[in-house]
Amino acid sequence: MDTLGLAVRDPSPVGQDLWRTLCADATRVAAEEKTLRVFLNESVLSHDCFGSALAALLVRKLADRVMPADRLAVTVEAAMEADPGIVQSAAADLAAILARDPAADSCLTPFLYFKGYHALQWHRVAHWLWGQGRHNLAHFLQSRVSETFAVDIHPAVPVGRGVFIDHGTGVVIGETAVIGNDVSILQNVTLGGTGKEHGDRHPKVRDGVLLAAGAKVLGNIVVGAHAKVGAGSVVLKDVPGCATVAGIPARIVGWCRDEVAPALSMDQSLQQGDYSI
Repeated sequence: MDTLGLAVRDPSPVGQDLWRTLCADATRVAAEEKTLRVFLNESVLSHDCFGSALAALLVRKLADRVMPADRLAVTVEAAMEADPGIVQSAAADLAAILARDPAADSCLTPFLYFKGYHALQWHRVAHWLWGQGRHNLAHFLQSRVSETFAVDIHPAVPVGRGVFIDHGTGVVIGETAVIGNDVSILQNVTLGGTGKEHGDRHPKVRDGVLLAAGAKVLGNIVVGAHAKVGAGSVVLKDVPGCATVAGIPARIVGWCRDEVAPALSMDQSLQQGDYSI
C-alpha cells in the first residue's frame, strides 16, 4: 500500500521478476544519488508490488488541479483490479523496452522516465473505461495524455502486449486502428484515416511489425505480421507479411525473412540495392 491508498494485485511471474529487478535498481541508485532518495522511495521502494508502483507513478504523472491524484487513483485502481491484464501488459511492455532499446540502461530508467511507456499504460486504463461505456472519462484521459506526453491514442484502440513506443512524441493513432503484440512504434508515427469518412477507417497493425520514425499509415489497411515500414514512408495500401516498404507512396523494397521480427530486432535500415539516395 502506498500514500495514495492504491492496492493493486501482483501481476504475472514476468511482472514479479521485473519488480525484483526494479527494486534492486532503485536501491542502488538511491545509494549513489542522495538527491533522488525521496523520489525513488515514493516511486518504487515504498510499494509492495509492480502494479502498485505503476499505478502510483501514472497518477502522479497526470494529476493536476482539476483532476487531483486521489480521483485518478480511484480510476486506475478500479481498472487494474477489474482487468489484471492491464498490469500484465505493462510488465510485458517494460520487458520489451529492456530488450529493444539500448538507451534503457536499467529497468528503472524506462519505468520512471520514458513517456512513450507512460502514455501507453494510461491508454490501457482509458481503453478499459471505453469498454465500460465511460467514454467521457476515457476522452478526458486521452486529452490529458496528449497534453502531457505528446502521444494521442484514441481510447477505443485495442493494443497487444510487448508494445514499445520509443520516444513517443508525435504518435497519433486513430479510433478504429488495431495494434497487435510485439509491435515497435517510433516517434511521429501516424495511424490515421484518409479523409472524413466514418466507420472502420484506420490501419490494422499485426504482430511483430516495426513502424520506423515518421511513418504514416493511412486508411483501413493491414500491415501484415513481421513487416517493416521505413522511416518517413507514407503507406496507403495493404503491406504483406514480412515485407519491407519505404517511400512516398510506399512500395515493397525487400523482405524480412529472418526468424526475428523487425519489431524485435529494431533494424530500421533498408536492404542495400533496393533504393538510392
